[in-house]
Amino acid sequence: MQPFVVMAKPVGSLCNLECSYCYYLETGRFSQSQHKFHMSDSLLERYIQQYIASSPGPIVQFTWHGGEPTLAGLDFYRLAVTLQKRYLPEGWSCWNNLQTNGILLDDEWCSFLADAQFDVGLSIDGTRGLHDKNRKDHNGSGSYERAVAAVRRLQAHGIQPDLLCTVTSETAKEPLAVYRALKDLNTGWIQFIPIVRLTEDGQPTADSVTGEGYGDFLCAVFDEWIRHDLGRLNVQLFAEMTLVWSGGSASLCWMAPTCGQVLIVEHDGSVYSCDHFVTPDHRIGDIKSSSLSALVDLPVQHRFGNEKRTKLSLQCSSCSWLEICNGGCPKDRFALAENGEQGHNYLCGGFRQFFAHAEQPLRRAMQFRKQGLTSEAIMAELLAESQARWRGVGRNDLCPCGSGRKAKQCCWSKRF
Repeated sequence: MQPFVVMAKPVGSLCNLECSYCYYLETGRFSQSQHKFHMSDSLLERYIQQYIASSPGPIVQFTWHGGEPTLAGLDFYRLAVTLQKRYLPEGWSCWNNLQTNGILLDDEWCSFLADAQFDVGLSIDGTRGLHDKNRKDHNGSGSYERAVAAVRRLQAHGIQPDLLCTVTSETAKEPLAVYRALKDLNTGWIQFIPIVRLTEDGQPTADSVTGEGYGDFLCAVFDEWIRHDLGRLNVQLFAEMTLVWSGGSASLCWMAPTCGQVLIVEHDGSVYSCDHFVTPDHRIGDIKSSSLSALVDLPVQHRFGNEKRTKLSLQCSSCSWLEICNGGCPKDRFALAENGEQGHNYLCGGFRQFFAHAEQPLRRAMQFRKQGLTSEAIMAELLAESQARWRGVGRNDLCPCGSGRKAKQCCWSKRF
């Protein structure tokens, strides 16, 4: 059995916000206990005991997700920490991560999270305008100020939260405003999640970012980051690319060759193949009647994970960026490839654009780092090299970033 990770949903899809793009709210109709969206104490104990027993150790990674996991209440997590200590073998430890919208994080919550050494991921969509348009509460009010207040409160208690920002079709039009707003919160870590949803007739929704839009967004953010913030701020995708090009393996499941090693445990004990596949077809069992280790080893789960590789389109299989992307997330494989083949990644064009744009400067930064240069010196060297590449390039010439597009259609406006 390979090591695996579990995302626990202690209140299922329940949430105190009604985000316009949320993919998880509808999953509640599949619950085995539709009128009680709260993991019981006995089920929590069973989950923690099973998960620790199936872990190779010595660190066991617990991720608490939602919906909004803080709706389970502070006492729920106090009990979770107590149970973890009870079942941990001697010399082992737990790492807890809470993914939250921050609305309920008062000083009592933050004090507990700090004392229990939780890592916190906090969702915030860049600028106030974008955030408040998409992330409203049940009264229709925006939540930006409350999310920012949660970041500040966490920081006051010694926790630097990871910031998770979704990228919609509108967000993609404001890359620098979004990036700078997140940067100004001074947490040190940002991740960008593309919003891709389908209508009932199988077409991308209006708020879904296009491949081109996502590619342009990433290119703009990358240029700003590598010119001004290298070594000061981490962007998840850029860090993962550096890891792969350094000879390591990506930790993000959508970048890995196969998937199926990140299970979902719902509030009623149901276990699903993946966070994006919480449907009856992908319910593989429950922890009341089976162990997590047995469920992750089921043939159906192995097949689910291996199909990420076996169902690659021909275009993906021959792509020069395969080692980085590996075809992307299976949930996004509904587009046509250039040869007309079905099941291609909807965001492929944007990823290819971005990888071509970022490879040369990122690899150079890695080389300079090996030579012992400081971040400031690396940024100065990259600026000088960029200026040299652009010398003599006209608006209608091919962009020197390697995208294959004309300079005026690509990086002309953000040359240095």
